Amino acid sequence: MILTPRQQFNAAFSPESYQQMLADVDQQLPGQLDFRVAESPVFVPAGLRDKLIRAGRDIIDVLQRPDFKQLTEAAIPAGQRVPNEDAHAEFLTFDFAVCRDAHGELEPQLIEMQGFPSLYAFQSYLPEVFSAHYPIPDSVSAFLDVPDAVAYHVEMKQLILAGENPENVILLELFPKQQKTRIDFYLTEKFWGVQALSLPDVRRRGRELFYEKDGREIRIKRIYNRVIFDELVRYPDLHPEFNLIDDLDVTWVGHPNWFFRVSKYTLPFIKSQYAPPSYFLSELKNYPADLENYVLKPLFSFAGAGVKLHITAANLDALSDKSNYLLQRKVQYEPVVLSPTGLVKCEIRLLYIWPHGQAEPKLLTGLARLSRGEMIGVDFNKDKDWVGGTTPLFEK
Repeated sequence: MILTPRQQFNAAFSPESYQQMLADVDQQLPGQLDFRVAESPVFVPAGLRDKLIRAGRDIIDVLQRPDFKQLTEAAIPAGQRVPNEDAHAEFLTFDFAVCRDAHGELEPQLIEMQGFPSLYAFQSYLPEVFSAHYPIPDSVSAFLDVPDAVAYHVEMKQLILAGENPENVILLELFPKQQKTRIDFYLTEKFWGVQALSLPDVRRRGRELFYEKDGREIRIKRIYNRVIFDELVRYPDLHPEFNLIDDLDVTWVGHPNWFFRVSKYTLPFIKSQYAPPSYFLSELKNYPADLENYVLKPLFSFAGAGVKLHITAANLDALSDKSNYLLQRKVQYEPVVLSPTGLVKCEIRLLYIWPHGQAEPKLLTGLARLSRGEMIGVDFNKDKDWVGGTTPLFEK
């Protein structure tokens, strides 16, 4: 999208150099990379960068409404509300399709959002990998409200640890060693000293939690939460010594309730030129006349599960649980990333932190995904090149 850096990158690119880059990652972090990293970063021009920031601001304005918690009370499913919820989400991630407006200019269009951390360690590591293998000019940066990776790591350390000893802080996942994103857990421990544990690794005594390390029992004072409830319910035979909904003597960095409050459930409240209209299906008296231009999304399923791209009124009438769905107007992804074999579609995720005591979220960096399929995601991009996760590099 920025012509000169793109031309320089593509001139230096070859399938062999890409494989060398992946081999470099595997040498540094053996066996940890288990998802597809795209062949190229995304060079984001200043105009699109500024629109992304404006789009994020429009969403944050809604999240800062005094009645936001009241608006999203029903977002938390029965039996999944965790006690001791804090004032606001500490992590915010907003996904935008890169599109063109009526004047032919690039613009973002909101796809989804999460009040949940997403590859915050890996996205500070990946830009350095590209820079080590390809010509990346000083005119672009992976970072926005911080100057570089060093400052980024300081901000994240302060947020995750909040002054605690790193061994008293854990990253909690279901099965971290089996997760496709485990490279992020590995880097989290490398950068900030926080170990990834599964639920069965944790012991409970009263309201306190503990884990064992090197033959020592260590008190858990703070949990960096990466458990997705949607995944947890798939394991009914998992019987840890504590339940996430228990009243525990711990603090959360990334309280679980915000995973639900800042989610697809929030989309109908966002009114912005960068957010396609969204409606709770149960609140519609009449379906949109151009229903073919809408996508059906289940409110309480995540990672793209259950999304229907092609729907009819008969499909909607047949749903017995309309309160669990929303309609969102489709957006037209614009292929804008020039690969050796043509243009590729792109999605950009903005990654914010919002430490308690700070009036505003801070936009640290981003994540990008390239796609040749009908949707962004692994299932739509199998056996294709120049697809997968990567880093956006923003024009300074």
